[in-house]
Amino acid sequence: MSRKRFDDSDCSVARALDEVGDWWSLRVVLQAMYGTRRFVDFQSELGIARNILCNRLEKLVENGVLRKEDVGAHGCRFEYRLTDKGRELFPVLVALRQWGDRWTPAPGGSLDLRCRDGLPIAPVAVQDQQGRALDIRQVVLGPREGSPAKAG
Repeated sequence: MSRKRFDDSDCSVARALDEVGDWWSLRVVLQAMYGTRRFVDFQSELGIARNILCNRLEKLVENGVLRKEDVGAHGCRFEYRLTDKGRELFPVLVALRQWGDRWTPAPGGSLDLRCRDGLPIAPVAVQDQQGRALDIRQVVLGPREGSPAKAG
């Protein structure tokens, strides 16, 4: 039997992917970071089916990544806005974009993500608390400080 949810997993990556891991959800979050707020605009920008978009927006709101705001003066009209939890995905999506630009470049090129002053964004890197760059060989997985070691 295949596992459908990972919200009870000990793995932080699995739990995070359980909340935002399918590609439509990440595209919706990215589009929200670009300023899209209305359902019709998400649908237009992403070319996503209405039922799939409804499902992803509902899940992202339920998981606290987006919040749904009623902005309709005449009738119901909603906007979807990033929460703090959603905004904290920014470095994750920048890293994923940089990885994609390097390893799966678009045949015709892609847009460049830059600072508002026009300067390029430095590659996202993992650093220790002194700011030194780390690679996978310099990192170990172990119990968090103050947490009991897990057997097994």
